[in-house]
Amino acid sequence: MISSAQIRAARALLGIDQRKLAELSGLSVPTIQRMEASEEVVRGNVDSLMKLISALNAAGIELISPGAAIAGSGRGVRFKE
Repeated sequence: MISSAQIRAARALLGIDQRKLAELSGLSVPTIQRMEASEEVVRGNVDSLMKLISALNAAGIELISPGAAIAGSGRGVRFKE
């Protein structure tokens, strides 16, 4: 669904820290820290993951899934057009 690297990359694109992402998503800072410390794909409460993805989406971030129809085949993030 979403990887820890995607979360860190999305924060970097937005220029925000973990505290701001927690605020935007309605999650706690320790939850964001735990998600970012995960290896590869973030596992956790579906509700928390959806809050995080919704917050990134609302902030203008598009998550790129592996194998998406774009150049390359890995996961990534970019600003929405």
